[in-house]
Amino acid sequence: MKLDHMVYFTQNDAQSIVKEQRAKATQAVAGGQHENWGTANALLYVDNAYIEWLTVEDEDKARIAAAHLPLIAHYFHDRQYGDGWANVCFSVEDMEQWKDELDNKGFTTTKIHNASRKTEDGELLRWKMLFIEQSVSNELPYPFFIEWEEPEAQRKARLAKTGARTTFHQQRKVSECVFHVEDPLQEAGEWAVLLSQKVGDVHDIRIGDVVLRFIEKSETVQRLAEVHFISND
Repeated sequence: MKLDHMVYFTQNDAQSIVKEQRAKATQAVAGGQHENWGTANALLYVDNAYIEWLTVEDEDKARIAAAHLPLIAHYFHDRQYGDGWANVCFSVEDMEQWKDELDNKGFTTTKIHNASRKTEDGELLRWKMLFIEQSVSNELPYPFFIEWEEPEAQRKARLAKTGARTTFHQQRKVSECVFHVEDPLQEAGEWAVLLSQKVGDVHDIRIGDVVLRFIEKSETVQRLAEVHFISND
């Protein structure tokens, strides 16, 4: 398991996000459309993960998709608070086995969703997704999980060919994801069980080279709040 990406909800269109990010010299790219969900995204890769700006393009389709996709349901719930960080996604190698592990731990999982996105150049990318069943609320949502159809080496080669992941992007990596919550001890403990990890001394969990840290903050919604990067020396 590894951190795959961090989701940022936005009401701006993907091209506007790309233009805004490129003005900051970050070299973000338009990801494409999730045609069955009515959503689209912009992406910014770093060495060990990527940021996804998720936006709704077709309200009707997205409302239908929200009935069975918790991420989109959370988008509509959080839209009242404006743009902001939302959640994290981890990649796994065998989704069916991972679903069985979570079910055996007592978590209630959704069905495994087959998903796809059409890129700007018309290529169709496919993957599987899995969520933990939760009511949509201001409480911290559990992370969700992805299994890419492409092998990782092939995916990286494709991204390099399109210019989405170059040596420029590999100069930085995610070091820490910070979550603002009411009860850091409880949240860190639940996530540790979910991810089969140990909790550190300051309510943190390490997944590979990324630290997940839970900080007590009295805010309206409990969500991913900060993403920290370091140079990839």
